[in-house]
Amino acid sequence: MSAMPLPDYLEQGSGDTAVFLLHGVGGGAGAWTRTLPVLAQAGYRAIAWDAPGYGRTASIQPFTTRALAESFLGLIAHIGASRNVVLGHSMGGMIAQEACALLPQAIQGLVLFATSPAFGKPGGDWQQQFLQSRFAPLDAGAGMAGLAPDLVRGMFAPGTHSAEVAGAMTEAVALMSAVPESTYRAALAAIVSFNRLENLPHIRVPTLCLACELDQNAAPAVMQKMASRIAGAHYECLTGAGHLGNMEAPGAFNAAILKYLRQYFPISSFQ
Repeated sequence: MSAMPLPDYLEQGSGDTAVFLLHGVGGGAGAWTRTLPVLAQAGYRAIAWDAPGYGRTASIQPFTTRALAESFLGLIAHIGASRNVVLGHSMGGMIAQEACALLPQAIQGLVLFATSPAFGKPGGDWQQQFLQSRFAPLDAGAGMAGLAPDLVRGMFAPGTHSAEVAGAMTEAVALMSAVPESTYRAALAAIVSFNRLENLPHIRVPTLCLACELDQNAAPAVMQKMASRIAGAHYECLTGAGHLGNMEAPGAFNAAILKYLRQYFPISSFQ
């Protein structure tokens, strides 16, 4: 594994049980501001990274899920905790699976949130159509700020939103708008070739597969099937939430994460 610059990250809490929060394609460390303090208050060391190309973290070449996972494993080594729990959302869930396949001994717990073990359909045509549809506004000169509002709207539950949810949507738009266009293009190109289906039976750590009922990006049925292929994995679904359930329904999301952590990684018996 080649040496890479250390990724930038936000950190709250202390102790020797680290919970790493990995964001999706249109996110960043700021996607976890509703979860970081909750985990810290519960006694965990919560760390939300900016993946390569995001925030102040330098990009990498080649920009692949494997290279992203290698960068993340470097962050795990840098933090140096005794227990490492990885919570990956969407693309972050793919990076988490890749890291588990590359260095399983580095990870003691896994939360796969609104993600998939493989992207799209066999053959590649669907993936190319997906990329063309996502890149079309950028090719037309809309920029990330022009692309973000419609995409983010589709990642929340449809209908009228409370002031709190509307605020979360505004934050999500700002996060996506701040992603460099080159990073967004590279990240999408990386995930369309992702496939770790065959590694699911080899995951041997406590795993939670957490879906969102109204997710149009990572269908609950896919998440449930993924859980069935991981020995001992638990499946749970957040009702009434879309793809960004950690921002849209933080209370329910945080409760599910804390329930999992307290069951498998209780602080009182370790620290």
